[in-house]
Amino acid sequence: MNFRISATPLDLDALKRSLSDVHAGACVTFEGWVRNHNEGKPVLTLEYESYAVLAEREGERILAEARERFPVTAAVCIHRIGHLALGDLAVWAGVSAAHRGAAFDACRYLIDETKARVPIWKKEYYADGATQWINCATRGEFAGAVPPA
Repeated sequence: MNFRISATPLDLDALKRSLSDVHAGACVTFEGWVRNHNEGKPVLTLEYESYAVLAEREGERILAEARERFPVTAAVCIHRIGHLALGDLAVWAGVSAAHRGAAFDACRYLIDETKARVPIWKKEYYADGATQWINCATRGEFAGAVPPA
């Protein structure tokens, strides 16, 4: 499985090594970090939740699509769950390919589709004390789904 939901911090060196292939001449990675704002509101921290089995199934579909659309040698995506602080790594995607164009295109496809389709929710904690759950899946099978109880 190359798509995972993780409750623990990610080992970036191991993830990058997982993309290594003698046929690859390019490696492109994406890191998504917890930022201190969203839609004009100051964010202090956030929490991610997911239906892990469904999220990993949808993530594997996205990886398969990327492999079909782009000539890649390897592709991996990991999304964190749990309580994360500002600056923490929330999602990592990486792709290796023979050429940089395919690696860039596949990595963008991978992270864009993951953010749009995988059933992951984030609860934002705002500076004014308010909180809000946000469904990260904006289209596909899980758009509009409610977070786990």
